[in-house]
Amino acid sequence: MTTTTRPAPTDVPCLADVLDARRLLASELERTPTRTCAALSRAAGTRVTLKREDVLPTGAFKVRGALNLLLRTTSQERRAGVVAYSTGNHAQALAHAAQVTGTPCTIVMPENHNPGKAQSVRDLGATLELHGATFDEAAVRAREIADTTGARLVSAAEPCLVAGVGTAYLELVEQEPDLDVIVVPVGGGSGAAAACLVAAAVSPHIEVIAVQSAASPAAHDSWHGGACVKRANTSRAEGLATGRGFEFTQAILRDHLADFVTVTDEQIAHAQAVLLADAHVLAEGAGAAALAAVLADPGRFAGRHVGVPVTGGNAAGAELRRLLPGLQD
Repeated sequence: MTTTTRPAPTDVPCLADVLDARRLLASELERTPTRTCAALSRAAGTRVTLKREDVLPTGAFKVRGALNLLLRTTSQERRAGVVAYSTGNHAQALAHAAQVTGTPCTIVMPENHNPGKAQSVRDLGATLELHGATFDEAAVRAREIADTTGARLVSAAEPCLVAGVGTAYLELVEQEPDLDVIVVPVGGGSGAAAACLVAAAVSPHIEVIAVQSAASPAAHDSWHGGACVKRANTSRAEGLATGRGFEFTQAILRDHLADFVTVTDEQIAHAQAVLLADAHVLAEGAGAAALAAVLADPGRFAGRHVGVPVTGGNAAGAELRRLLPGLQD
């Protein structure tokens, strides 16, 4: 029997789009493991289960969405190429998917970038341009390149990306059916939007809580205010460092998200140290933000089974050097 593939979603994806993404990605990505660690749960004061997205190719969850997008494109669309702006993990994901599909790819990163992520983009065969001091300044340059070359501009938050990322949360609720809450870090919001859509369709009892750095609170403030806003963008956690809300993902979050909280960069660094010491998991800042939210408010999560995605493991050298003094014997 021939297995058909649904067209890429152009509006808010549904469970059928996530299921179709899982079929499409099955030959490219293995299911990532979950792990409950006694020492980590003791530190959090409740049962915490990690979802290890850091073990995927490129070391982060975003490869799910990028592959789901580019595997659906036509040969003509691939010849035109793609361009994206990113602080790193979206860049690596798109570069990897472009390599798999033979698609020319240009990535614009801020000048103050993660060197390891930048080198990974180059190693994957993409063209890398450094522009501006922030994510938002890089975005302006990426749009200019797309307008000039005719390449498709791929933002950090699109329907096909959310559907692909949804496969992570579909796996999680299948692997851990007794979850009470999932805490999801937010930059552009594709992960939290995906978790909301899956939980609402499959396990509506699960509470989804988003978390962002207080040093880059645009998505947090957009959700609480009901409209997309721009905010200062100074977080050291690259994956959370966006200076504006994205309307597409914000609309999904407004419909389904239980709450949106912030943590400090210092709390994120502490969570990284706890992950490394107690679970032997090396997470980048964004990848530890969900745990940071749990550690920062233990009363809220006490007695509940909490799903914590380790969304990325691509910590830069400077980040690791800041982390090491915080480790306990």
